[in-house]
Amino acid sequence: MDETDASKRMQGYLQKIATGPKMSKDLTEQEAEDALTLILNGSVSPVRAGIFLIAARMKLETVAENIGYWKALNRTTIQHEVPFEKILQIADPFDGFNRVPYFGFFTLPVLARIGLPAYGHSTQSLPPKFGITFEDLLVKHYGVSKNDNHEKRLALLKKHQFGYLSTRHTNPSLENLRDMRVEIVKRPMLATLEKMLQPVKARSKGNFLATGYFHRGYEVSMLAVARLSGFDKTIIGNGSEGTTFYGVHKEAKMFIDSGEKNAVEKKLVLQNMYSKVTRDEIQNAYQDLKSETTTLEFLAKWGETALKNNQGPAAPLIACHAGTLGHLLGMFATPQEGFDAARNILSGGECHSQLMEYFEEIR
Repeated sequence: MDETDASKRMQGYLQKIATGPKMSKDLTEQEAEDALTLILNGSVSPVRAGIFLIAARMKLETVAENIGYWKALNRTTIQHEVPFEKILQIADPFDGFNRVPYFGFFTLPVLARIGLPAYGHSTQSLPPKFGITFEDLLVKHYGVSKNDNHEKRLALLKKHQFGYLSTRHTNPSLENLRDMRVEIVKRPMLATLEKMLQPVKARSKGNFLATGYFHRGYEVSMLAVARLSGFDKTIIGNGSEGTTFYGVHKEAKMFIDSGEKNAVEKKLVLQNMYSKVTRDEIQNAYQDLKSETTTLEFLAKWGETALKNNQGPAAPLIACHAGTLGHLLGMFATPQEGFDAARNILSGGECHSQLMEYFEEIR
């Protein structure tokens, strides 16, 4: 691409979106796609790229713009097929969590044991929160090399039916924007759309995505993108800190898109999901953890304890997470049925053995 042409196009896009709260204009879908493609390809200077990302968020993105931005990200995502009939991607916020401890990292092997292959898609934590992500646990606590390769991660996913992928593997162009994102501090539109990428595909119509939103309104663009993605069912809900841990901290408003005319709206309320005994166990564990400081060591200790012998405060939360997702994806008639199945699996200890084997093989 001619550098002068790229510079001129970006200059034009900036003149549209970065002229103040009253004068800024929206980009077309095609313009938004082109602008982010220029940034991902390194065709414009880091200064202009950073200004664009800030201006796009301050203006507030339209649905058409977000579709264009997603198309640029989707085109640069490296995709692989896995020999599964179905697979679930859990995509929590890429800036992590840092309030109540969240054990989604340890839910993945449980999902695999109940018959739902699953992986977490993340990266090492980003601004503004700089919380904990799945990739942080792998690299900073479990000692996985920052330079491990994509092929090994995919091979382990195929072998164990659960795993963890980083944008370092799945979209290097996006990962290359890390330093810029640290410098601009605030969340760019990338934070909404990177959760909607699909680096792994099942060989049949069993591609599932579970993700979340925090600020009301962003689910609209996410649902529009879901219609264009390769996912056969997309679950979007306002879980704890924007994660896929739905319905425990408060009533969760859910949107489930299966390609029909309209997404199904659903509310998840803990009181209506479980028996009183189960509900009390989940609530008590969640409340007890609210006073704890979230650290990698704390998460690993209680996550492993739950997988090893079904003990500790993480056990009911992991079972709740797995059971709820299993129910939403049609594997269980009720969340309670899914919870009971997950607790039975935790009692066997096989998930802990399999996770330890995964760590030995990935290092």
